[in-house]
Amino acid sequence: MSDLLYSFKSMLRSYVNASFILIFVTVLALVCANSPIRDFYFSLWDTPVALKIGDFNLFGHAGHDMSLMLFINDFLMAIFFFSVGLEIKREILVGELSSMKKALLPIIGAIGGMIVPVLMFFIFTHEGLGAKGMAIPMATDIAFSLGVLSMFGKRVPVGLKIFLAALAVADDLGGIIVIALFYSGHLQATYLLYAFGIVALLLIGAKFGIRSKLFYCSLGIIVWYLFLNSGIHATIAGVIVAFCVPARPKTTSRRYIERIRDNIAKFPKTDESKGEIHILTNEQIALLKSVESASDHVISPLQDLEDTLHPLIANYIIPLFAFANAGIDFAGMSIMSMFSGVGLSVLAGLAVGKLVGILLFSWLAIKFGIVSMPTGSNWKMFSGVAMLGGIGFTVSMFIANLSFAGHGPEGLALLNQAKLGILAGSVFAGVAGYLILQRTLPKEVVEHKMAVGHA
Repeated sequence: MSDLLYSFKSMLRSYVNASFILIFVTVLALVCANSPIRDFYFSLWDTPVALKIGDFNLFGHAGHDMSLMLFINDFLMAIFFFSVGLEIKREILVGELSSMKKALLPIIGAIGGMIVPVLMFFIFTHEGLGAKGMAIPMATDIAFSLGVLSMFGKRVPVGLKIFLAALAVADDLGGIIVIALFYSGHLQATYLLYAFGIVALLLIGAKFGIRSKLFYCSLGIIVWYLFLNSGIHATIAGVIVAFCVPARPKTTSRRYIERIRDNIAKFPKTDESKGEIHILTNEQIALLKSVESASDHVISPLQDLEDTLHPLIANYIIPLFAFANAGIDFAGMSIMSMFSGVGLSVLAGLAVGKLVGILLFSWLAIKFGIVSMPTGSNWKMFSGVAMLGGIGFTVSMFIANLSFAGHGPEGLALLNQAKLGILAGSVFAGVAGYLILQRTLPKEVVEHKMAVGHA
């Protein structure tokens, strides 16, 4: 239990920092999009990006260089989805999705939190180009939602923290499936066959014990390029490659510790307080280097990559994505656009649909005895966490771009409406969730009450 608490404390610290950065860059994007530098801000994302070797361009698609916006949304977000894939695989193997008992309630809640928002969107917008955005309100932003939850510290029962984190992971998996099925273009069979050939090579490498991160990352870039040109959205490549990365370390921690003890025993004891100086022999230097290299074999490639990528993604990739995509030019827009069409559909889906879906499906599952309520919580607290599920920022913005970008002036107008709905719905869900939890969580620290009860 102590390991679980420690992992959640580390997760919450990282996500609350990421959420503050996201808030800052989102506000900055809105300021830039409505200031005298708006022309520079919007034209910046049309800057071509290329990495060429002869006639080959890694960031080329259909004979054209990527724009900076496409580079961010198709390449950098593929790294984000690669990290998401690593997290999902870890959760399935050893985390909160590793057993049916652990995973069932978050998965059921996530399913409800995807189905009901889509239905609400359909009620308001089911015809024309706007209907392409039906999946926008499906997503839950793990950084923002856990960031809000972390503000209550130890007042939140651990079971509720686990539920929200696992729900967000299951939600991401659902979003990935939707992107793969509904946001891909005309398939190019040749590129696709080459891509799956490389994936097969990755799986063979994992089967035969290849632990080199360079092996998986370099071949992963090739898979990304082939997916980019195959018609399947390139970010899906990140998830597929992530599932090929080995989760088993090369050596066990027990063998590693035994090796350290054996090597340490070969070093003479010296008393530095008496000014003794010990010059290491070549054999002792080799032993130290052996211990150092062995430490790399105790951590699996999956965990090592996840840990390495998290600061890069949280501090740079996602903030850059938010800065590029959150800018909305309010010129010519009316506040009423948020209460009609796509804007209303997204707002209703996030602010109401996510709450109703998560709460309703979870209630039915608990009512019929399929699963049980998280330990230490009640329906009032649970409703506050379900409300936080409506914070859909990052993946919702991503799906909005997939839905409407590249569809001319009408698509641009719908994209701005969707972004406005995402911002309004996410803010509403965050504030409402905070207020519900503020009123329903115990005023004392949860662990303290438990300790008193045992006493």
